[in-house]
Amino acid sequence: MNKAEILREIIEQRRSIFPKDYTETAIPQEILDEILHSASLAPNHKRTKPWRFKVFRGEEKSQLAAEMQSIYKATQSEQTFLEKKYQDIGFKINKADTVVSIVVNFSGMVPEWEEIAAVSMAVQNMYLTCTVHNIGCYWSSPAIVNHLKASLTIEENQKCLGLFYLGNIN
Repeated sequence: MNKAEILREIIEQRRSIFPKDYTETAIPQEILDEILHSASLAPNHKRTKPWRFKVFRGEEKSQLAAEMQSIYKATQSEQTFLEKKYQDIGFKINKADTVVSIVVNFSGMVPEWEEIAAVSMAVQNMYLTCTVHNIGCYWSSPAIVNHLKASLTIEENQKCLGLFYLGNIN
């Protein structure tokens, strides 16, 4: 198989796989490092490297789940609060082996859309690397992430674009 055929096969296999389908098997650190390294290879105008990723595993991941559930509860009225959604927030985060926050850093050197596009390409590189390693993953962008500025240490020129969930499958 030549490189073009291999690449096409990887692209065709790339898909979102949700935490309900993840196993309990941990993702080896070297594979997680490779996934994050592939993100850093995304093209970006003027080499601004606008992506900022924070990795949540173990206790930090559990704290993120509790915080997001708390934010959901605090931001919903009694009429709009759904117990199932509240439970799902915790389930998805806790079922994933790793959760990575996806933050864009606006440099002011290029239009904001270019830096969002560069971050999106970085996430696509993570998707493709996960595909090669049979790691399930998906990018979620719930409104709750707008309330995570303190825990993600998001600066004034930054914005959280969502969370990237990863877990072993099969």
